Amino acid sequence: MAKSRIVQGHQARKRFGQNFLSDNHYIQRIIDAIAPQADDRLVEIGPGLGAISAPLVDKVAELHVVELDRDLIPRLEQKFGQHSNFTLHHCDALKFDFAQLADNKPIRVVGNLPYNISTPLIFHLLSQRQHIKDMYFMLQKEVVERICAQPGTGSYGRLSVMAQYYCQADLLFIVPPGAFQPPPKVESAIIRLQPYSVLPFAVQDEKLLNQIVTAAFGQRRKTLRNSLKNFITEDKLEQLGISPSERAEQLSLEQFVNICRALECASEN
Repeated sequence: MAKSRIVQGHQARKRFGQNFLSDNHYIQRIIDAIAPQADDRLVEIGPGLGAISAPLVDKVAELHVVELDRDLIPRLEQKFGQHSNFTLHHCDALKFDFAQLADNKPIRVVGNLPYNISTPLIFHLLSQRQHIKDMYFMLQKEVVERICAQPGTGSYGRLSVMAQYYCQADLLFIVPPGAFQPPPKVESAIIRLQPYSVLPFAVQDEKLLNQIVTAAFGQRRKTLRNSLKNFITEDKLEQLGISPSERAEQLSLEQFVNICRALECASEN
């Protein structure tokens, strides 16, 4: 591994997607966006060398950090172990039960997510969304754009529809490669995800909705009459005001929900 990947005595690991935030300007911008409160129970995924943890631990009631890299564990314990409100969880965030930390109060989640697991990790967190107040993530800019994308754009896809079904999603600002050590090859961005307490467009069978959306975007060039032929007829689509000749990227979240609701009603009759 190249020498340039050694940061503060720690060799950044490619398999963990490690790029450590080191620019104080962007660290402060992230803290300002999170706006930590004295009674917050905050969970940080992938604290790395503690660039975000350090300003957070003095501002919140509880700071839990979830770190997989065993080489970083002693560093974090040495740096923050004296804080009574600091708890370190040495485990894989993809397998971590975030709900266990919620008790009677929703948690807040932050993190510089490894690019290689960012999408499955977001879906893992969304499955526990009823225990989460909000989430602030540093992600590859392209992933943030996909989450926030609107119908009719090239970035709009399954991730856009399903994330927006559960959350209000906002791209807050861009973070350039030079803000990290070692610098990644791509731009990053900060996203805020706020799970809805009441879903704007709800279905009874969320698994079915996910199957519909996955099939629709499975082959983007296909029209709905082909991509959704195993779910719904052309006539039914037209009754919903949806042209069978349209492609998935032209449908809004509400239209996907309407398709799902129609199938739910049909199964009940």
